[in-house]
Amino acid sequence: LGEEEHEIRQTLRDLRTAGVSAVTLGQYLQPSRTRMKVSRYAHPDEFAMWEREALAMGFVYCASGPMVRSSYRAGEYYLTKYLKQRDADKAAAAIAAAASVAASS
Repeated sequence: LGEEEHEIRQTLRDLRTAGVSAVTLGQYLQPSRTRMKVSRYAHPDEFAMWEREALAMGFVYCASGPMVRSSYRAGEYYLTKYLKQRDADKAAAAIAAAASVAASS
């Protein structure tokens, strides 16, 4: 809607402080003539820059682009995160089991 860089940056910081791990950044598109006009169209390079910055801030996932919406690749992100957590849990259980066996020997 015309946010300034410092506003976007601060919003990303606030989201990280609140524990948010995934964020999507997209371009507002005027749905009809009776709706708010687009103040400016951001270049795709700006979206790439914001994605890099969000990841550097510690976001696990950032989808950023002119056509990105809040549900953009949400299922893929969820499954990837779920599978990584499942694998980490299995590895932790295996380490704990090995430590238990070693301790009882």
